Amino acid sequence: MMADQPPPLEATPLLNEVPLLPHMVNGDSIQQVILVQVNPGETFTITTEDGHIQCIQGPAHVPMMSPNGSMPPIFVPPGYVSQVVEENGVRRVVVVPHSGEFHPSMHPPPPPHVPHYMHHPHALLPPPPHPVFPAVPGTGELPPQFIHQHPPPHVFQEQEPRSHGRTNFIQRDERSLKMQEHLKKRLKDRQASGHTNNKLNSPPSSPHKVLNSSNATIPNGNGKAQQGAVGALKQKQIGKTKGSPEAEMGESDTESKKCDTHLSIGKPVVSDIQARSAVLSWNLPVSSQNGESHSHSPAAFTFEVAISNSGKNGKFKSVYVGEELTITLPDLRPATDYHARVSATSSSIKETISELVSFTTESCEPDCPAAPKLINRTKNSLSLQWKSSNDNGSKITNFLLEWDEGKNGPFKECYYGHLKQYKLTKLTPSTRYSLRLAAKNDIGMSGFSETVTFGTAGVVPPAPAPPTLLEAGVTWMALAWSPPAGVASDDSLTYSLDMEEEGSGYGFQPQYNGDELSCTLRNLRRSTSYKFRLFAYNSEGKSSPSEVVEHSTKPDRPGAPSKPVIKGKIHPHSVRVTWEPPKDNGGSDISKYFLEISEASVGGRWEPIYSGAQREHVCDHLRPGTSYRLRVSCASKGGESQASDVTTVTTAAVPPGPCPAPALVGKAKPKEMTLQWGPPAVDGGSEITEYLLEMASSEQEERRVVYQGPAAEFGVTNLLPGRTYCFWLRAGNKVGFGPHSEKAELCTAPGPPEQCCKPLITCKSATCAVVSWESPACNGAEITEYRLDWGQVEGSMHIIYTGPCQSYEVKGLTPATTYYCRVQAVNVAGVGLFGDTSVVSTPPSVPAAVAVLHLLEEDQMETSPPFSTCLAIQWEEPCCHGAEITGYNIEYGEKQLVTVGRNTTHVLENLLPDTLYRIRIQAINSFGVGPFSHSMKAKTKPLPPDPPHLECVVFSYQSLKLKWGEGPSRALIPNPTQFNLQMEDRFGRFVTVYNGPCHTYKVQRLSESTTYHFRIQAYNDAGEGAFSEVCAFTTTKSPPAPLKAPKAIQLEENTFEITWEPLQPMKGDSIVYILQLAAGREFDQVYKGPEPWFRLPAAQTNCEYRARVCAGRQCHDLPGCPELYGPYSPSAVFCCQRREPGPAAAQPGAELAQSGKRLREERVIAIALLCGFAVVAILFAVVIQYFVIK
Repeated sequence: MMADQPPPLEATPLLNEVPLLPHMVNGDSIQQVILVQVNPGETFTITTEDGHIQCIQGPAHVPMMSPNGSMPPIFVPPGYVSQVVEENGVRRVVVVPHSGEFHPSMHPPPPPHVPHYMHHPHALLPPPPHPVFPAVPGTGELPPQFIHQHPPPHVFQEQEPRSHGRTNFIQRDERSLKMQEHLKKRLKDRQASGHTNNKLNSPPSSPHKVLNSSNATIPNGNGKAQQGAVGALKQKQIGKTKGSPEAEMGESDTESKKCDTHLSIGKPVVSDIQARSAVLSWNLPVSSQNGESHSHSPAAFTFEVAISNSGKNGKFKSVYVGEELTITLPDLRPATDYHARVSATSSSIKETISELVSFTTESCEPDCPAAPKLINRTKNSLSLQWKSSNDNGSKITNFLLEWDEGKNGPFKECYYGHLKQYKLTKLTPSTRYSLRLAAKNDIGMSGFSETVTFGTAGVVPPAPAPPTLLEAGVTWMALAWSPPAGVASDDSLTYSLDMEEEGSGYGFQPQYNGDELSCTLRNLRRSTSYKFRLFAYNSEGKSSPSEVVEHSTKPDRPGAPSKPVIKGKIHPHSVRVTWEPPKDNGGSDISKYFLEISEASVGGRWEPIYSGAQREHVCDHLRPGTSYRLRVSCASKGGESQASDVTTVTTAAVPPGPCPAPALVGKAKPKEMTLQWGPPAVDGGSEITEYLLEMASSEQEERRVVYQGPAAEFGVTNLLPGRTYCFWLRAGNKVGFGPHSEKAELCTAPGPPEQCCKPLITCKSATCAVVSWESPACNGAEITEYRLDWGQVEGSMHIIYTGPCQSYEVKGLTPATTYYCRVQAVNVAGVGLFGDTSVVSTPPSVPAAVAVLHLLEEDQMETSPPFSTCLAIQWEEPCCHGAEITGYNIEYGEKQLVTVGRNTTHVLENLLPDTLYRIRIQAINSFGVGPFSHSMKAKTKPLPPDPPHLECVVFSYQSLKLKWGEGPSRALIPNPTQFNLQMEDRFGRFVTVYNGPCHTYKVQRLSESTTYHFRIQAYNDAGEGAFSEVCAFTTTKSPPAPLKAPKAIQLEENTFEITWEPLQPMKGDSIVYILQLAAGREFDQVYKGPEPWFRLPAAQTNCEYRARVCAGRQCHDLPGCPELYGPYSPSAVFCCQRREPGPAAAQPGAELAQSGKRLREERVIAIALLCGFAVVAILFAVVIQYFVIK
């Protein structure tokens, strides 16, 4: 932690990187502040109360608070001791190297938790003797008086560092770099993984471990001094115990030594060096194990590139982590020496670091300088000064200063030289100028600085114009003013406004001071006059005051007048009201009064009825007996006052006004009507208590009261239908009855007519009668129609006529029938009652027309006539109309008439087949012939069809295919013609073998070479046709049956005898055999003859043969003796082998058994392959069903 002399440093850490404890110290006398001095390049690690680990890097003084005044325990690395130094009453802890040899037992174990010592953020200490950097603002920062910092000395590159009194400082090697990176990685993992509370609340296990991990991130460029310390500490890690972190680190080192795999990466190469960038590339690492080198792919490694611009032992900054082998280093500083290194890591091989490569960036143009600063100004000149910027490796030779000449236009050159100051002369007073600066070296010109604007000194502004009044209120005024004339718009002016209150005696007092051109003054007195004057200020001084102007505030609105008072008598339609003025007029005279009135009912609106200066008014046009509310308000220059208190007054009541004329409710009835009315528009100020309804037949007749009461509806009865009546209505309240309403003329409804007399009936014929009747009393309404009720039964009649006539001719009657009738009259009032019923009987006449006529089917007749030339009809007997029916006339065809008796069925004979006839019938009695019935169409059936020609199209030894007629072989469409095919059996009888619409039929199960006899018949709806002539067809001969597989017996070495089962002659026809033999794929015929065996000589040795045989039938009774061959037998497999001496060679059946076994094995293999293909097909189907379809 502490060195005798501070090593060279380059930068000082920011103070905001040192967090403080959140607890504050209250400064009690028991507590004591102790400083821990941390030198440059060293790190002080503490554990806060919340478990976080804080690392404070030097140079710094860390204040610690001791509540009880004791010294906090400080744990130092091996080889160092802590000393307490007291200066000016402040105790400070300093860590220095120990002169004696360090032993592990001297290092005390760290305590589990030290919560009593914390940072002291407010201790007052004397300033340090060295320069102090200003603190970064923020909460929880370390006060600057506790930061002990050293001035940055020069950095000596490529020079070995001095020991500065430290022991055993050695040069850092690759092993120390790997150890440093390992410790750094473990520290990052521990901070990122989130330890438990026990680990967070405990301090680190060893200050040495924290020191080593912090050395990798020292920002002060003193890596060389720490490198020796690290090397010295490594030598003392041997005596660590196993449980300590040092022992764990030692064990990891031992494990790395035990591993035989070594990874090495070559020195990187720098190319394309620019001023601010360079290209860095490297090769893949090479691992060596037991003396053998192995190469790897780029994806197996992660590369980290670190650079340093503070020397080889300075702080290295990681700029790239990835898998690429070439990168571009951006954001470099021009003309700067850099050192770069590459480290490679892998999941299975430990990290390796390459050698350092050094390079220097190119020089370039200078950086943009800072903006020039103003050091002096006058009315006509500006003196400027500036500082040099970074020259970037080439000395700055000149500076370029440009200005806009005060015109806000383009910039022009005003100075070019090597000086760092310049004076602009001959300028305009009170003018602002914009300037910018650029630096130039041998390489080029830098960019321009930020543009700054400076102004020359000016004169005092002229007197401004007096302020104007924008708006005035009761207690406030808004004033505005304009800048003085002749002042530029960009000049910065400040204004001062003074005010004097009239009669106050205090004179002008300042009220506003600012750069705005308006202001609002508040808390003023109402209706008061104020005087104002204005001053203008600039950087040169104060102007003369403006002219004095006077403005006044507005008066306030007056108070509410007194409550209105009723004066005099209250009339039904008017009332006199008076009131007093308000006690506070608001500072101005009352100019007008406003009187408002509203009905006292809920929701009444206030309406103004008077506006003027008088304080008395007569409120007229009021409604009698109504409560009103009155209020008054006033107005002045200050505004309108609030309304006064409300006065309530009720006008006197009067009799109610005229009611509306009574109206009819619903429809008037013949003898009564219901009237309804509403209340009068004016109730006179009192509730309506009753109504008086008067009635008269006309205005000249005397009126009589028909109703008196509170209801608004009444039904007047005992009236005459169709009469007009007059009605009047009066309403009454507590004062009396009002006037009559307008006359309402209402008519009663007419009544239905009286009952009609008995009608008179006169028969004009057997089917026609005339009915007449007299008109009854109409009962006040003209009869509009008559209704004639007619029927054959007295209790079941129906209306056959409706109209205004008093007679009606009834037609279409049935002769010799009794009829009943009655009449009913109808008017607008309703339907009258039916009159008495009259009875009449019509005379007899010819019969009625036949109603039902239909054709008889075959199944409805006992004996079926030939329907091709006959038609059977049937009908129902019609009404005889008073005379018995004696016969019927039947008309058919070309008006051919046939007369029959009283039968209701008849057969028309000698008709043409397949012909359409129209048939109708009429009845006959003693009065004559009745009307014809409706016509019926009937068609005779066609003649039965002729038999078709029968032929055989296909001959076989056990079947015959027959065909007849022209048509499809199958009944694809409905066919009205059916066929009946018969075959003669062995007894000479013809038996039906087929019945249907098809034109072909195959007769099966027949015997070979046998003659069969057939005949056919066609039938349809017309009937069954005749049978055809008998046709004879003969079946063919059958081929022989298939044979079993032949057997091969080896007689000699190359001789086989092939035998098969013989067949018996077929009906005298001899049998011949054909033997085929195959040594490869094709069969060759080797034998044809009647013998059931064959001897095969000269068979090839070790050759497999297949043999099959078929039988043939020689037909001797056919011309040419043709042969009919059956199918081939299954193949028999045998092999010709060399016969060995011994008893086994004498067994010819062994080879056949072996060939049969081979054949079975082949079949088993074929079955297995077939099963396998079936399983695969099923699996594919399941997969397609599950993954594709679903």
